[in-house]
Amino acid sequence: MPEMEEGSAGAALMPEPLRVLMPSPIGPLGMELQGTVVTRLLIDPNKEDRARFKPLNKIAGSETLDEIFGRLSEYFAGARRKIEIDFDLAACGLDTLSRRVLKETGKIPYGRTRTYQEIAEAAGRPEAYRQVLSILLENPIPILIPCHRVVTNKSGTGSYIGGGDRKKWLLELESRPEMDGEPL
Repeated sequence: MPEMEEGSAGAALMPEPLRVLMPSPIGPLGMELQGTVVTRLLIDPNKEDRARFKPLNKIAGSETLDEIFGRLSEYFAGARRKIEIDFDLAACGLDTLSRRVLKETGKIPYGRTRTYQEIAEAAGRPEAYRQVLSILLENPIPILIPCHRVVTNKSGTGSYIGGGDRKKWLLELESRPEMDGEPL
């Protein structure tokens, strides 16, 4: 997983992000980019948010966009296990616990899950397992920070920023065997 940057430039100094709307099997993805780095990803943005994004097919191609959307397309097709797209959480104004929770969530391997309790323990706050759910429901960069891989203790998949059906779809995608016996 690409390293999460804390960033040093203030938000006031940053140029307006490029906002791109990409189709996907789990619904449209609204992605904000600063240069070559993803700073936000919305799953099926609401009507107001969606109006701020330009459809991918209306944007002149670039190596960066081709690479990012190619990797995501491969992931959704089951042909890529590591998305490896750079992202930056600095502009999100996250507190220390939220940054730790998202960092630990980002370490969960493809096809594996961890519980809210395990993430809380790894973040150094075992008593905060309920807070972990709240933090993950506000994940500014789902899929790249795979919060769909965090589940309840025993009784199901738990909540997801993109909804339960999308979480189930992503977990099923990642549980499929390797294609043609080749590692992905």
